[in-house]
Amino acid sequence: MKTLKILLIIFLICVIAGIGGAIGLYNWASKDLPGFKNITDYNPPLVTTVYAKDNQVLGYFYKEKRFLVTLDQMSPWLPKAFLAAEDASFYEHDGIDLTAISRAFIANMKAGRTKQGGSTITQQIIKRLLLTSEKSYKRKLKEAILAFRLENYLTKEEILTIYLNQIFLGAHSYGVEAAARTYFAKHAKDLTIAECAMLAGLPQAPSRYNPYRNWELAKQRQRYVLQQLHNLGWITTPQYREAMAERVELKSMEDPSWKVGAYYLEEVRRWLINQYGEETVYNGGLTVTTACDIKHQVSAEKALRRGLLNSAKRRGWLGPIENVIPGDSARILAEGPQTVEEFTEKDTPMKAWVTKVVKEKAMVRFGQFEGVIPIKNMWWVREPNIKKSHEDVPDPTDARKILKKGDVILVTIDKNPERPGDPYTLDMEREPLVEGAVFSVKPDTGEVPALVGGYSFNKSQFNRATQAKRQPGSAFKPIVYSTAIDNGFTPASILLDAPIVYANDEQGKLWRPENFEGTFDGPTLLRTALVKSKNLVTIRIAQKLGIRKIINRAKDMGLQTEFPEDLSVALGSAVVTLENLCEAYTAFARGGSYIKPRTVLSVTSAWGDEMYTSVPETVDAISPQTAYIMATLMKHVVQYGTGWRARKLGRPLAGKTGTSNNEQDAWYMGYSPYLLTGVFVGFDELKPMGKWETGSRAASSIWVDYRKDVEEDYPYQDFTQPPGIVMVRVDGTSGKLASPSSTKEFFLPFKVGTEPTEMSRSGSSGGDAPASADDLFKQTF
Repeated sequence: MKTLKILLIIFLICVIAGIGGAIGLYNWASKDLPGFKNITDYNPPLVTTVYAKDNQVLGYFYKEKRFLVTLDQMSPWLPKAFLAAEDASFYEHDGIDLTAISRAFIANMKAGRTKQGGSTITQQIIKRLLLTSEKSYKRKLKEAILAFRLENYLTKEEILTIYLNQIFLGAHSYGVEAAARTYFAKHAKDLTIAECAMLAGLPQAPSRYNPYRNWELAKQRQRYVLQQLHNLGWITTPQYREAMAERVELKSMEDPSWKVGAYYLEEVRRWLINQYGEETVYNGGLTVTTACDIKHQVSAEKALRRGLLNSAKRRGWLGPIENVIPGDSARILAEGPQTVEEFTEKDTPMKAWVTKVVKEKAMVRFGQFEGVIPIKNMWWVREPNIKKSHEDVPDPTDARKILKKGDVILVTIDKNPERPGDPYTLDMEREPLVEGAVFSVKPDTGEVPALVGGYSFNKSQFNRATQAKRQPGSAFKPIVYSTAIDNGFTPASILLDAPIVYANDEQGKLWRPENFEGTFDGPTLLRTALVKSKNLVTIRIAQKLGIRKIINRAKDMGLQTEFPEDLSVALGSAVVTLENLCEAYTAFARGGSYIKPRTVLSVTSAWGDEMYTSVPETVDAISPQTAYIMATLMKHVVQYGTGWRARKLGRPLAGKTGTSNNEQDAWYMGYSPYLLTGVFVGFDELKPMGKWETGSRAASSIWVDYRKDVEEDYPYQDFTQPPGIVMVRVDGTSGKLASPSSTKEFFLPFKVGTEPTEMSRSGSSGGDAPASADDLFKQTF
């Protein structure tokens, strides 16, 4: 009896000591436990997705590739597969599974190494989000305590949702949605049982079981998960057999980032970082909707690339890329197309290796194909000389003087073979060094459907549409002429086109502005001066108005730059961006007010909260009457002047070319009521592009190639004539009302009360005095 009492006392002491020890251990482990805020306010790094306007993905921004999805946005088999693999008793325990821990302990003791883990899904979340990966008993105790607490704070569904979004699954994929896209090119809701099982096998060792790297190990792990699902009764025997037999196809969902619309995407990225900071942009899971129209964007990119290729060819031949011996040709051919489906379009040249050259042609191989380049397709090959255009130089007649065997060159497809086995007929190309940009904006809304900042984003991320400030040349003249229309001039005003010299006494220099063609037409209608882009007439207008009025008008129309206080401003000497000039031109297109271009239309958070919604911003700049007059005059530029290439579209289009000194910058600004597009071409370093590389040749051809692809998307629409405008037919020589004997006449708009009232008396050159002798005499000096 005494012995029994002693044993009982010893037992009670041990129990009390054990309880005390447990309490002490608990207090020791829990005294510095982290809080739950990081979990209960679950805010993991998420992918920011940028959409084009039609909901096509333009690109992603992220540091961890993770897309947040809820349980109802997953295949119902996906959570079950992960539970079967990682924590089958998830819905039965309180965060700690003592049975699993015991089972893992025994298995590890037998194996002599860590073979199994006993952690529950709740513990895994605690480890990943709150604790370090340190292997110690104290950390395991903390993990257990926090897991228990979390189970009493969040629902099982919330814990499982966090786990399935947080878990790393290899191949830079975090969470089940990213993994589904990476491994199967599917969304998580579309996965089959077999695919779910393969993903569920990854958490134990994502790199080791990555199916792209170790297919057999991944299949082995998948079979284990399927067996677990079947043993647990979570799938039927037929489902198990079907899943085991399913042929899983590995395929990654294409990432569109930095492909179509790369410059547009970069512009959006810079705007987002400026608004919200880099951390939010790369981790915030924002949903960004842009005004980008993929059809417009693709067409604009192709048009610019082809236009720059053509411009480069007009400057002559710089020689082959390299020359390689036959033994090294495989390296070049591997870069070319291996199937017909890999052929590139005319805007993207392919490398070719020259196999033989005779006088009339060169034979080449490109990829797995053979081609021939006739001498006529080398028409542009000449010694580069900026003082000569290709029209000034005879076409080459002997291909042997241009190419030799082993040369590596660029080609595009000209014609397909007429018979199977025949070679492709190819055009020879050269890589452009010249750059350019396209910017398109809808005048009614300010939305930007297309933005291209250069020939290749991979080679240069500098955006020439929004960042490059260049001289617009004559593309600035409509601003000058709109100022004139508001200060006593009319489209029929007569001005003198004649030489003029200005002396700068401070610098001791003389300035002799010239017309581009080097000719003078004498008395000229204001309308004709704009159509023919007469520099000397424009200077005289600026002199009469005063340069300050023109600068104020430019600023009123939204141009943001430093304007020199001299007459050269009238000829476009002040540097501007293409985007800003397009913004100013919207005042002409939309009846007097300019609209600020909009690339980003909306931004929402990962939780669906609205963070930003863009609305059109307009600013009154000129009167509707002045805008209509200018639109009509610029329609004449297209119909009769330097914008003639746009006539082929068969639409009411207004436009203006621009070329800076020495053909350093070429511009074309063209618009309709529904779409305004600007094009810029020029070297990044200020240097001449060469003879005739003007706004008309270098830039307007790109404009036309882009617009012809998208015009059909808009109904035929002309500019609406506002009240206060009267249309009058005037004599093209005198500016007076046209008479039956007028040999040249124009149908022009006037503000009511400013139209001519006197009839032209004769069609002969001497029948009418075009303006007072005193007025023309004053213009001479």
